[in-house]
Amino acid sequence: MAQARAAAGRQLRIGIVGAGHFGRFHALKVLHSPREVLSGIHDPDGPRAARVAAEAGGAPVLSYPDLLACSDAIIVAAPADHHFDLARQALAAGRHVLVEKPMAATLEQADELARLATRHGVVLQVGHLLRYSAEHRAITERISRPLYIEATRIAPYKPRGTDVSVILDLMIHDLDLVLAIVDSPIESVDALGAAVSSPFEDIANARVRFENGCVATIAASRISLKTERRMRVFSQEGYLSADFVKRELTMIGRERGLPLPGTGGFRRESVTWRDHDTLAAEHAAFAASCLDGAPVLVNAMAGRRALEAALAVTKGIAATRARMEASGLIIPPVQED
Repeated sequence: MAQARAAAGRQLRIGIVGAGHFGRFHALKVLHSPREVLSGIHDPDGPRAARVAAEAGGAPVLSYPDLLACSDAIIVAAPADHHFDLARQALAAGRHVLVEKPMAATLEQADELARLATRHGVVLQVGHLLRYSAEHRAITERISRPLYIEATRIAPYKPRGTDVSVILDLMIHDLDLVLAIVDSPIESVDALGAAVSSPFEDIANARVRFENGCVATIAASRISLKTERRMRVFSQEGYLSADFVKRELTMIGRERGLPLPGTGGFRRESVTWRDHDTLAAEHAAFAASCLDGAPVLVNAMAGRRALEAALAVTKGIAATRARMEASGLIIPPVQED
């Protein structure tokens, strides 16, 4: 009990790597967290790091070795292709790590990060932010035996996030949610995608079949004219439809809601939810894991499973494109000498 009280009174010294869009938000959450204190910021862009540091209470701008030396934990919010190396260095130094998704570029890299965290006895949390959202909880509380899932996540173009494909940028959120309610390995993936405004896929559609028979169809785009985020689920529990933009959910089943006359015992439940600060909830969970030993909600295994699904979609897109090129449906780009 005394140890628990001591941990409750401690503050976790957090260093942030990356002063971009998410790095800035992380710094501001640390500033207002009762259990965290910002030990410093590191970014190759010195002036940008200085601006974020000033906004976040005047934290120092440090080299990465100096940041590791004065921190208990590191938040990796750098571009995705740097996630693995930065997280690896922090874990090897015995620091707790919250790494933004995707946690790494390959499954081998993800496994190495998990091994380092275990070897050094530190927390490794992956930044799947929607795990802390009301929408995620609303669905996982109601669905445990899905038969078919249909998810759509589309948005207008923004330069942020285009250092990776739309699969790792947007679709991975729905892949992670699907994996949270489907208790089965993936059997096969059929996917199609196209690069339009960036070097990577900006629009993608995937049909994921699981070994237990469940099928999920997931569409993602970052070049649409509107924002739409929806999910429909056919399950043993009933039919669920969620609009994440309107924050509305409807469930037709036998367990919840008001009776529907003439339907043989079915009920209809309508749910709405308010926005809450999911990033603050993620920080609170990270601090609790590091200081109190609380279970890690999005641990290395969860991050690896989402990465594995995203890589399977990417591989499926490549296979589909190869078939299209072989048939003459699309003409491959001319290779310059």
